[in-house]
Amino acid sequence: MLKIASRVAAVSAATVVMGLIPLAGTSYAAGCLGTSCDNQGPKGTGCEGDAVGRGSVDNNGRVAELRWSPKCQAAWVRTTQKATPSWYSSYATIEKYEGNKLVRSLSVNTPQTYNSSDWSNMLGGNIYTYRACVGFTKDSGAPYGVQCTNKW
Repeated sequence: MLKIASRVAAVSAATVVMGLIPLAGTSYAAGCLGTSCDNQGPKGTGCEGDAVGRGSVDNNGRVAELRWSPKCQAAWVRTTQKATPSWYSSYATIEKYEGNKLVRSLSVNTPQTYNSSDWSNMLGGNIYTYRACVGFTKDSGAPYGVQCTNKW
């Protein structure tokens, strides 16, 4: 009976230890890939971890940066307020193209506080090209003064 109890204890301990080994040094997989990332946040999915800049544009102190996650195969725009004081409402967009055809775009307002940033949700798929834009809105809500990065 003692041998059986010690074997059960040894197997149980080995099972617990073996269950923990894969956790050591393992990075978590992204929460989405390609088009499944459309309209999801880069932070919530873990896509911001390997993000790289693919171009930026400065429009009178409002900066839009095109960000790309190779792991998620998705892009988004990060916008930063570099103008002080901010007299106009401004926004940034991420645009997704198939050839020259605009497939989809998402936007985010540029923060009003100097040197603060915000970002849009993502658009994904490595068969598409992307660009980031930043523009201003008149009091009437009509856009003007839009500047964009090159497509990437």
